[in-house]
Amino acid sequence: MAPETCGRSAEPSVVTVDVTAARELMAPAGGHRYLDVRTEEELSRLGHLVELDRSLNVPYMFTTPQGGREKNAHFLEQVASLFTKDEHVLVGCQSGKRSELACLDLQAAGFKNVKNMGGGYLAWIDHGFPVHHPPRTA
Repeated sequence: MAPETCGRSAEPSVVTVDVTAARELMAPAGGHRYLDVRTEEELSRLGHLVELDRSLNVPYMFTTPQGGREKNAHFLEQVASLFTKDEHVLVGCQSGKRSELACLDLQAAGFKNVKNMGGGYLAWIDHGFPVHHPPRTA
């Protein structure tokens, strides 16, 4: 006899929206705030979305001294201090993969309204949407 599978919930799936829809969601009427999960080094080197007044940065991963990456052990705690679990949050990274993983973790922690920005910051730039570039240092 096969094991009982009724009542078991399916793996959570992440809702992914393209950058055009993401931009609309971040507009005041869209009601979403943006969570950029890139590292501080990426933000300072590559820039960030102009919609900064509705966005915050909490790195999902950190770069190790050896050049690898490790997960931010305090990610969920840090996000929970900035967003409520009912708030509408659009999560983005450089290309969309880390933000997808971050969405899965946030959903597992009880965040109900998270969406992944497909293609991430690179897709945002490719669409010609406004970005803030850090000042260049000599």
